[in-house]
Amino acid sequence: MYKLFIRPLFFLFDPEKIHHVTFALIKIACKIPGIPVVFRSLYELNDKRLERKVFGLTFKNPVGLAAGFDKNAVLYNELANFGFGFIEIGTVTPKAQTGNPKKRLFRLLDDQGIINRMGFNNLGVDAAIEQLKKNKGKVLIGGNIGKNTDTLPEKVISDYKIAFKKLHPFVDYFVVNVSCPNVGTFAKLQDKEYLLELLNELQKINKEFSTQKPILLKIAPDLNTIQLDEVIELVEETKIAGVVASNTSINREGIKASAAQLAAIGNGGLSGKPIKDRSTQVIKYLSSKSNKAFPIIGVGGIHSPQDALEKIKAGADLVQIYTGFIYEGPALVKKINQEIIGEAESVKAKI
Repeated sequence: MYKLFIRPLFFLFDPEKIHHVTFALIKIACKIPGIPVVFRSLYELNDKRLERKVFGLTFKNPVGLAAGFDKNAVLYNELANFGFGFIEIGTVTPKAQTGNPKKRLFRLLDDQGIINRMGFNNLGVDAAIEQLKKNKGKVLIGGNIGKNTDTLPEKVISDYKIAFKKLHPFVDYFVVNVSCPNVGTFAKLQDKEYLLELLNELQKINKEFSTQKPILLKIAPDLNTIQLDEVIELVEETKIAGVVASNTSINREGIKASAAQLAAIGNGGLSGKPIKDRSTQVIKYLSSKSNKAFPIIGVGGIHSPQDALEKIKAGADLVQIYTGFIYEGPALVKKINQEIIGEAESVKAKI
């Protein structure tokens, strides 16, 4: 139904505008008695075989919603009815900011991808906290944090510390976003010393709380092996919980969109099917080279249950969807979980 009727209708409109319309429709629907139950019956799959214990947390299933969809934590309670094992809010910055000028979100229909240059548009950490105070405890929540665009280079680490400290009581884990291609920053993954300082500072704050929260680093799919080796070293040296692989890509190789179309769109981070293999290769390298020394959340181009299994077999402990959720619809979550159970049973039968 989604791909036959709802998606064609939604895709008639500007991507950013329809995103807000969708939020409003889901909000309204979930206020109607019985509708949340209907959503859960359609999309939720409760099975102990799906449960995962990762970086000290128990996930009811390994399929999450990636950051960027619910930036301001306004819809996570309703989205929990669609069967997610966890939902990542953000990217959240200390102060509210409008992000980059519109138009800044583009569909690549032939590629089943999206290019965005949103620029960390969000209402700020305090607004997110007010929303998170309404948490009904249906699903684990990750907090994706970043810096404000106008922050001076010498104050960047302070931005992350502010967001981290304020959000700490309200989220289950953190993702440090320094790999977004849409925000000008000196915080590049090539600068290992910068990241070492940043992550160590966050760990210091973490230890001030009675309960420490897992910290993960979100990395780009465009890193070379030398940079990936540095990521492995960073995880070991800072003792963070793991890595999210991967963010959007600035690479345009191998996509079907024409050069003219890409030129009209301009800069931005590419997500969806075109980055599937790249993100999987990053996961495989990190997992293999580190001898699976830390957990990995696999994200990038998951449009089918088979795509999710590829990530898991490559070394991902959990997976996240975003662009696939938009193109394939909410049924994708349940289909992935069904495939994971089926795969586990198949392996069990062979033993």
